[in-house]
Amino acid sequence: MLLSRIFSLFLRFGEFVCGAVVLGIMSFLVHQWDKYGVGPGGREIYTLVISCLSVLFSLIWLIPSTSSMLHYPFDLFMSAAWFAAFGALINWIHKLNCGGIFHWGGITKGSYCGKWKAAEAFSFISACFWFASFLLGIFVYHKLSRDRPVATDGTTGRRRRWGRSHV
Repeated sequence: MLLSRIFSLFLRFGEFVCGAVVLGIMSFLVHQWDKYGVGPGGREIYTLVISCLSVLFSLIWLIPSTSSMLHYPFDLFMSAAWFAAFGALINWIHKLNCGGIFHWGGITKGSYCGKWKAAEAFSFISACFWFASFLLGIFVYHKLSRDRPVATDGTTGRRRRWGRSHV
């Protein structure tokens, strides 16, 4: 269980970092949209909300405990939400004239296209981290449910039938 806790901490930290990066980029892009009317507001706001939720919950679940790995249905939901945000960002890239979807040239120059593509990349990475947390949560949940002690009747070592003791 120690290895799964360490791996869970790594995944939660990755979720936090990716969410924080996308939160910062999307905050800037929403500011540009509000000030100059540049960009698709709805896609940016959706991605901003998902990144806020991601940062919040990954910080809360960074506290190491077994229960922090048992939120796997929410991890699956967040993974799907991040994949949807990635799809929304990818869908808009053609209207920006920034080159192809996977053309990463100029991402470090601080241009609008570079920021947009960085948000795309970190959205995809975050979705992968959330999905890995989902898989880890399923593994831990099933491991915990298998390792529970079985009630016995004390003499035969067999399971009791119907939960009653035989007198």
